[in-house]
Amino acid sequence: MAKNRTSFVCRDCGGTQPKWIGRCPDCGAWDALESFTESAASATSSVGTVAGIALTGSIEGDGGATGVLAKAVPLIEIDQLDVPRIPTEISELDRVLGGGLVPGAVALLGGEPGIGKSTILMQVAASVVGAGRTVLYASSEESPQQIRLRGDRLIGEDLASASELFLCTETNLVRIIEEIRRVKPALVLLDSIQMVYRGDLDAPPGSTTQLRRCCHDLVQVAKITGAAVVVVGHVTKEGQLAGPKLLEHLVDAVLSFEGDREHGHRIIRATKNRFGSTQEIGLFEMTDAGLQEIDEGGIAVEVDGPGISGSILTATMAGTRCLPVEIQALTSTGFLGSAKRRGTGLDSNRLAMLIAVLEKHGGQRLADQDIFAAVTGGIRVVEPAADLALVLAIAGAHHGRAMSRGTVVLGEIGLTGEVRSVRNIEQRLRELARRGATSAIVPSSQAAPSQNLGLEILPVRGIGAALGLLN
Repeated sequence: MAKNRTSFVCRDCGGTQPKWIGRCPDCGAWDALESFTESAASATSSVGTVAGIALTGSIEGDGGATGVLAKAVPLIEIDQLDVPRIPTEISELDRVLGGGLVPGAVALLGGEPGIGKSTILMQVAASVVGAGRTVLYASSEESPQQIRLRGDRLIGEDLASASELFLCTETNLVRIIEEIRRVKPALVLLDSIQMVYRGDLDAPPGSTTQLRRCCHDLVQVAKITGAAVVVVGHVTKEGQLAGPKLLEHLVDAVLSFEGDREHGHRIIRATKNRFGSTQEIGLFEMTDAGLQEIDEGGIAVEVDGPGISGSILTATMAGTRCLPVEIQALTSTGFLGSAKRRGTGLDSNRLAMLIAVLEKHGGQRLADQDIFAAVTGGIRVVEPAADLALVLAIAGAHHGRAMSRGTVVLGEIGLTGEVRSVRNIEQRLRELARRGATSAIVPSSQAAPSQNLGLEILPVRGIGAALGLLN
């Protein structure tokens, strides 16, 4: 009889090692290797059998199975197939997915506790069922009564007609796969992957062994049956998906649900998407009736508001859409050598770098200043086009100087203090002008193409010239 094989998997990079060592040789992470035991029976299971259950054929409905090639054939001999997507009927989510869920694909949805993952799953289930498809909602964390209460709150009177929405509250993956075989759903929703397990593995739910094998089985189920699968994953305190990095490599799409529970705005972005772009984001607002879609106009930013020291207006690109945002900064006297630098909605490493540039090339003394910066409204800005706005917000807060009313700022800052060009500047300025902006500070290299947008263009070449525009 074949013996079980034990290896060690790095939870950061997914690398496999034959024995435990203190530091992963692939990514260099310390104390990141976890024991992984794979049974011989599961390792030799056939392609058409998952967890001991024979899955043959495909579901009834659109798309069909994605197919498995048992024999290698030339790529030119593969028939071209336009697989129709399964729209979720939620336009902001479909935008992120690239048009909807792909049959046979697996998407991993991660987010902090209480941010609304189960809420959007129920809304997606109701929308897909309303379009005439079958949905299996498998929950390993809540009781049937709890899910029914959420359904009554979010779906309301339409819940009575949702006869094709099936509920399964099970933690054993084998039984869940059996229900998939029996119900033949077009969409499977699993909440969450950390709570399901396989009984033939000697490991607790949520361990590397269970997560790796259960996720692999779900991917195989999706490929064989042609059902689209959405799996909820927990996140760590650092905001990363819990479990080995292999989870993100196995699935076809990784969706990140972001936002502050103290604010109403929620953002869904794709960090991985094999069937679409990773640049688009979906905007939502949490209400008593669930998550409501909003467009970029729903981000409350007063572009023509009064100028306040420490507040600068700019615009960030999220795929094809432009989002006006307000960047705020605050400085206070700290202790030399232990000054604080904190950012909310910003890259903390880039914040520290821009403070250093401001000291070196802007003539500012900030070594003994505690600096706090934030993006209002729960939006996260990571692109360098907001560098100049962040620098002017910090300098304005430090000296009590503000930008003129209706002025917006765009520009990337290099380490030598020069203001560099940004992409899609005309689209950004056009959206800001539509919101009521009257003037714009832009890089000097992009001043000429921006003259015909109805804005007073103030070109700057370096950080020193930009600081001189503060009142």
